[in-house]
Amino acid sequence: MSENLENQIITLTEKAAKRLNNILEGEETPEKAIRVAIDTGGCSGMSYQITFDNKKKEYDKEFESHGITILCDVKSWIYVRGCEIDFSNDLLNGGFKVNNPNATRTCGCGISFSA
Repeated sequence: MSENLENQIITLTEKAAKRLNNILEGEETPEKAIRVAIDTGGCSGMSYQITFDNKKKEYDKEFESHGITILCDVKSWIYVRGCEIDFSNDLLNGGFKVNNPNATRTCGCGISFSA
């Protein structure tokens, strides 16, 4: 069973990777990674945090998807393991979206969830 957990990675869709690459091209240090974390708050109890980072911490999980490094602390990984990050240009609901198989409930905006 623990092997099953270890294989649950965080991935990006091609659209999300393309958007992140476009953003990273404008940065002075294009080797930056993204950090996926959770925080308490939001209408459903927990919210996603996606930021740029280039410092892997001792207990971080590290993944690679479409050429982009994804970092995640172990505590957050418990809630986001197996998720896929997507991007949409939709005017009303556009932006980065997390498709999280661990979420038991999400809010209408898709930014917060409970597990």
